[in-house]
Amino acid sequence: QLQASGGGLVQAGASLRLACTTSGRTFNSYSMGWFRQAPGKEREFVAAMLTSGRLTNYADFVKGRFAISRDNAKNTVYLQMNGLQPEDTGVYYCASSELWSVRPTRYSAWGQGTQVTVSS
Repeated sequence: QLQASGGGLVQAGASLRLACTTSGRTFNSYSMGWFRQAPGKEREFVAAMLTSGRLTNYADFVKGRFAISRDNAKNTVYLQMNGLQPEDTGVYYCASSELWSVRPTRYSAWGQGTQVTVSS
């Protein structure tokens, strides 16, 4: 239902824009979120946006560097990532939820993930 893309291998300080395309029904869920998972670590919250676009939430470690946005005409949610650091390396997932939460368990539909690797 959700298709994430845009990952890649970049050097520290570079930028990437991830995209998550989905069906209209999923796109109009209460909220859309981005999570990431590094090898050997639990999946963690990165950013979320209400369907209305009126509210966003970011993990402390990405504030000021990442920005979540949506294009309603394309049923796509984006994650603009600037100033990438090696610790940002991981698989990035998009997900939809009928709730407003930072917990992965509160999200019911998930994309397959896209790999982001940041070299030092």
